[in-house]
Amino acid sequence: ESWRTAIEVDPGCLEAYEVLGVLLARQGHLDEAIEVCRRLVEKDADYVMGWVNLSRFYLKRGDLAAAEDAQAQSRMISWRRELSERGATIEERPDQDRIRAKIDRFRAIVEADPEDRSVGLGGLPNEDGVVQLDAAVMDGATHNSGAVAAIENILHPSVVARLVMERTDHCMIVGRGAYDFARAHGHDHIELLTPKTRRIWLRWKETMSDRDDRLPPPAAEETEQASRSVEEAEFLAQADAILAERPTGTIHCSALSTTGEVACTTTTSGLSWKIPGRVGDSPIIGAGLYCDAEAGSAGATGRGEAAILSGGSHAAVELLRSGMSALEAGLEVLRRVTRQARRAAAWQPGLVDEHGLPAFGLNFYVLGLDGKTAGVTLRGGGEYAVADPEGGVRLEPLVALHDA
Repeated sequence: ESWRTAIEVDPGCLEAYEVLGVLLARQGHLDEAIEVCRRLVEKDADYVMGWVNLSRFYLKRGDLAAAEDAQAQSRMISWRRELSERGATIEERPDQDRIRAKIDRFRAIVEADPEDRSVGLGGLPNEDGVVQLDAAVMDGATHNSGAVAAIENILHPSVVARLVMERTDHCMIVGRGAYDFARAHGHDHIELLTPKTRRIWLRWKETMSDRDDRLPPPAAEETEQASRSVEEAEFLAQADAILAERPTGTIHCSALSTTGEVACTTTTSGLSWKIPGRVGDSPIIGAGLYCDAEAGSAGATGRGEAAILSGGSHAAVELLRSGMSALEAGLEVLRRVTRQARRAAAWQPGLVDEHGLPAFGLNFYVLGLDGKTAGVTLRGGGEYAVADPEGGVRLEPLVALHDA
């Protein structure tokens, strides 16, 4: 009631709407909680947590389409903010190495952000609570690459991947060997599991099954904590959204210089709660990324196993080489993934839905030597980031192969 009173006294107090919505949802009043969140985003359409909570509450009510729309809106706002901040830090450099410098700057910012759960510091851990990172880089001009996989306690795996490319004759180093290699090159030992991410992991452990001995905190205790702190209410909402979705966290960047040099990188903390040692597509050349000075560049995010089995990034670049546009190449790879998923469903039925379409998410980002880009997705909406001299830093819509 105190939060209702706060809204009556000050209808512009957005935090009061947010906390009231969380409390109502925890008490089982989903319709009322949704209405409060709607009022919040009507007052401020850029209030991220309003959209995050709307997505979460719609999901609890079983309204999947509305939940996905609200989630897409929250991601769009977050990306716009991040792009605005990061775009100002990417400066033009006249030297030959400017393309690598831009990629280094991009990936280093995200890997060091403790609030970004997709990579690096604060990334979601494996099922044992250990953050294991994968990353790779590739240089189109030299057709050389470097990668690390299942590396622990190193803040910038993509930087280590570049060291593998430039300072060894190898293409990939994994596990303890990758850690030792990074330490030998001066990288500090860092605890990557932040207090917030640890709490999310423990929440997953405590709520994943009713057949083990772990118990979550009492609901009344969490409700009381949320009522005392807006920050705590936001955190609990984020944690619930993560547990409902089981996100895959990956970032890909392809770059083309004004003189025609092409390069790419992919970095990730991988599938949340994965089996320890699992390696996805991100560090695998031809799967999570690929580029060639004669054709272009491509990379993937989403279900890593599908990108590996399709050799998706390599396939997209080869389609560019054959004369396809970036958009045509990306969609053709997704058509192949769809056919492959239907065949694989013979032994893993959950890979496709009742319509025979992939039940997982997978995106490809394709860059041609003409500077044209495309972002494609199996289904649904979403956006990807583009920066070029003509249009500046912006978000472009992903093109879906299948209807949502």
